[in-house]
Amino acid sequence: MTGPIEDYALLSDLETAAMVGRNGSIDWLCLPRFDSPACLAALLGTEDNGFWRIAPVGGGPCTHRAYRRDTLILDSVWETPTGSVRVTDFMPPRAGLPCLVRMVEGLSGTVSVRSELRLRFHQGRVVPWVREVGPCVVAVAGPDAVWLGDEGRMRGEGGDGSLVREITVPAGRRLALTLVWAPSHRPAQPAPLALPAETALKETGDFWRRWTARCTYEGPWRDAVVRSLITLKALTYAPTGGIVAAPTTSLPGTIGGERNWDYRFCWLRDSTRTLTCLLGSGYDEEATAWLDWLVRAVAGDPADLQTVYGVHGQRLLPETEAPWLPGYEGSRPVRFGTSGTRAFQLDVYGEVIDTLWHSLRAGIPMPAHVWELVESLMGFLERHWQEPDQGLWQTRGPRRQFVHSKVMAWVAADRALRIADVLGHTEPLGEWRVMREEVHRQVCRHGWDAAQGSFVQSYDAPDLDASALLMPRLGFLPARDERVRGTVRALRGLRNGGFVRRYGQGRPGVSGGDGLHGREGTFVSCSLWYADALAATGHPGQAREAFERVLAVRNDVGLLAEQWDPASGRQLGNAPKAFSHIALVETAFALSPPRGPGPAVP
Repeated sequence: MTGPIEDYALLSDLETAAMVGRNGSIDWLCLPRFDSPACLAALLGTEDNGFWRIAPVGGGPCTHRAYRRDTLILDSVWETPTGSVRVTDFMPPRAGLPCLVRMVEGLSGTVSVRSELRLRFHQGRVVPWVREVGPCVVAVAGPDAVWLGDEGRMRGEGGDGSLVREITVPAGRRLALTLVWAPSHRPAQPAPLALPAETALKETGDFWRRWTARCTYEGPWRDAVVRSLITLKALTYAPTGGIVAAPTTSLPGTIGGERNWDYRFCWLRDSTRTLTCLLGSGYDEEATAWLDWLVRAVAGDPADLQTVYGVHGQRLLPETEAPWLPGYEGSRPVRFGTSGTRAFQLDVYGEVIDTLWHSLRAGIPMPAHVWELVESLMGFLERHWQEPDQGLWQTRGPRRQFVHSKVMAWVAADRALRIADVLGHTEPLGEWRVMREEVHRQVCRHGWDAAQGSFVQSYDAPDLDASALLMPRLGFLPARDERVRGTVRALRGLRNGGFVRRYGQGRPGVSGGDGLHGREGTFVSCSLWYADALAATGHPGQAREAFERVLAVRNDVGLLAEQWDPASGRQLGNAPKAFSHIALVETAFALSPPRGPGPAVP
């Protein structure tokens, strides 16, 4: 059995990621990229689907663990009756092939430690051919080869391709086990195996400490902000600048249910908040790289704008199911790829143009072809903004007139006009002004429910939606407007245990009319939006309380999944979730005394 979602810590080399549990087992690893097939997939199945555990003989969770300060280097310590031992896990930022290093060090007494590696290529189902090559062991299946080197020699055991080694570790002894992926057609031992592990450890620590030193946040929650920023950096695909929503797939929003999605891709929904979060925190290079990825990804016919793209900007991300994987705690189906590419979402047009506006405002130059992109996107919106869509949450039910989608159409027109003003363009501003005014009137007429005193999820319907909390931040209405204050009051109805759901639960068995069964947990990002809205509407004490409630449900190493279930006290959904950590940084800036620019707002 895998552990709770919150038991897992993240390792990353800025191109892929591994998830390691408190029991010392790496249960998720995709090589060589975030979106590659998994070669360790026990997280979504059983040990037969691939894992690598290093722990004292007899197993059990570690006594305590922590990232080394301002790094992504994880130390896990076991206190046993015969002594104590530490396992240090890290992935050096890539300079060629992906590499994962696990160092074992005796701290006191003598401890017997067992390393067991069971590789399963192609999403946890293909048993590799394992053989010795010089001082290393190599496992091969199809296009993939994984090389393992250590100071001794791991042996095969059980006929299932497992590689096992038991080590007696006295105090002061240190040894390293190194795993390297390479294309299987390369016959030579990969160069990273020749790099001393101590050198790799020092270089990795230096990299992360130099990076975190650039953080400009100096408020009362600096440790939480830095950990969130490190997580965002870890989810960045360095070659292109794209940031994946999470490094995992199919961790469920409802245990045992069907709300299981692949988040190893880049959503336009997150673009503006990602950019402003990075810019406000002092990471201009990362923000520029993200913007460059965004412009390349959305180039082309605006009618073909997708909600989600691959890390290289690729558009084809076919959704398939993996029936050989039983799913996390029986949550099926397990999905790879996403059908979200086919969703029609008007809000993404606003997200893209808002991102371009914030980048221009921050001093990032806007080439002529990017202005042409703005004109093209606005031309499409002028013709189609009144159509129903699938909304911010990509509902799988029928299209509707979602209020947030219309608000983002207003944002698109508003930001396009601002960009035009800065760049000195005069056409076609009249049409955009007319559109902006008409969208605003329509939302205030059909998106407002006088009986509840609140904006709602879709036109002329009573369901509430947490996205309405973003209205003041987006500049659609000022926070002092009584309609905003009424909406914040009404959205208390979406709270559960002090946290906020995305939308109303709807009729039994189906949540919010989204076409799916099962009731999901509360959303971390929505709970943080609520804290922001409380602060904006003059309730700083309640806002701080709401924020610190979210901080309290981070796991022991500071990570947040997509959702939190107050009833079971568990994290739910894919983890760690970029959007949750982006919202955490934004809220920390919003609630901290002003010392710097912080994430930009309209």
